[in-house]
Amino acid sequence: MAIVGYARVSTLDQVLHSQIDELTAAGAGRIFTDHASGKLDARPGLTAALDYLRDHEGDVLMVTRIDRLGRSVQHLVRVVDDLKERGIQFRSLHEGIDTTTAGGEMFFVIFAAIGQFSGRLISERTHEGLAAARARGRLGGRPRSMTDERVKTALELRAKGSTFDQIGQILGVSASTVSRAILQAQDA
Repeated sequence: MAIVGYARVSTLDQVLHSQIDELTAAGAGRIFTDHASGKLDARPGLTAALDYLRDHEGDVLMVTRIDRLGRSVQHLVRVVDDLKERGIQFRSLHEGIDTTTAGGEMFFVIFAAIGQFSGRLISERTHEGLAAARARGRLGGRPRSMTDERVKTALELRAKGSTFDQIGQILGVSASTVSRAILQAQDA
């Protein structure tokens, strides 16, 4: 059984030394690292660690803190479930999560259930808030960048031979926004 460590800091000014020292002291033989926000999908170090573990059933992925691995509870649960399906365990040193033990696995399941419950509550409140806003005549979302007046201007400029890029520069929007607005106006 090999223990593979993963360490991450969010910015380039932060250093990985303390995480690497903790992982090494806890028995990590190989450590993968990232300097990236946990919210980013592209984390090459995590991808490399997961790829390395792909064919190592019985191994352990270890982090110093649970927030170093997952950007959200849902993401964390997906990663740990994927590891479990491949026979790989997970360990977080500070939270005491260790899926190699029955108690650690139970703790993780409870943690995941609380996270899922929390996510559902947030979703329900969001839907209720949107429904209340709609009942008052307000629509959610970003305001349209192409108002009826701007579409009229775009149509006039296009009729005079202006390109989508030129119209976009005049109106302060992208060429694709202009193109889409003109197509929608012509279809209406």
